[in-house]
Amino acid sequence: MGTRDELIDSARELLWERGYVGTSPKAIQQRAGAGQGSMYHHFAGKKDLALAAVRRSAEELLAAADAQLRSPGTAVERITAYLRREREVLKGCPIGRLTQDPDIVADPVLRAPVDETLTRLRTRLSEVLDEGRDAGELPATLDTAALAATIVAVLQGGYVLARAAGRPEPFDQAVSGVLALLATH
Repeated sequence: MGTRDELIDSARELLWERGYVGTSPKAIQQRAGAGQGSMYHHFAGKKDLALAAVRRSAEELLAAADAQLRSPGTAVERITAYLRREREVLKGCPIGRLTQDPDIVADPVLRAPVDETLTRLRTRLSEVLDEGRDAGELPATLDTAALAATIVAVLQGGYVLARAAGRPEPFDQAVSGVLALLATH
């Protein structure tokens, strides 16, 4: 891995752990084992590096979701696999947590990839639900866009509940709840 990638990965980890304000260029450089000159050789500044880090987190999140959502099985089986996949629940979602960061939300450039990621995730879930509806697995009247938004909201809320409790069980309970609702369709 090159210095640029190490800087991006270090920024990703620190943004996830500390947020934008708590992520200093010095901390990024120290974690990456890179010098100041190296950072500014690859990036115009902290914002430029943070943007690259958010985009990489977004790519990984969407790739992980796609791995389950494109796998064989019914729509409900694929969504279940996505919801039940292994996650670092107590750390929260690396993208969803950024919506709680006032500096990210206040900056349209930094907020854009967060919004785009959550939108793409809702769209992909809606497509899988459409497949299930078209196959007769789900009701013909199902509003798949609304259900996809609900699934994403439950996931993000599950992270919040788990972090507040300091244990993963509230996340697991939220996932079980949305899957029970999906099973009733």
